[in-house]
Amino acid sequence: MKIAFAKAGRGAGEFRYRDEGTEISGTLRRKGAHEIALQGMIEGEITLFCDRCGSEYEESVRIPLELTLTDRPLRKTEDLDTIEFLDGVIDLSSLMEGEIASYRSSYHYCPECRESKSEIEVEY
Repeated sequence: MKIAFAKAGRGAGEFRYRDEGTEISGTLRRKGAHEIALQGMIEGEITLFCDRCGSEYEESVRIPLELTLTDRPLRKTEDLDTIEFLDGVIDLSSLMEGEIASYRSSYHYCPECRESKSEIEVEY
């Protein structure tokens, strides 16, 4: 789902986009001529790999989002929670994919490994 950057107003406008078992929803509110505040949530089921045993499993997630979107290039000193959309279009599909990829890059343990008392990591 794509939203024109210019369509975001000073009041909070709601959005919702669903794709393959996950949903991103929230509000967009203009902060300035080149900045939009996004507050929202990614919810749903995603596939993860256990960092202890290597098994694949599904997990329900609720990932809160507080981001700034911009339609201009960032300076090196700007906030890491700012995302560029230089073509003037906010692509919610791309944003959701990026945030889920970031979530997956953290450490995750499957339900069995969370309950395990063993301190030894499994080689896989």
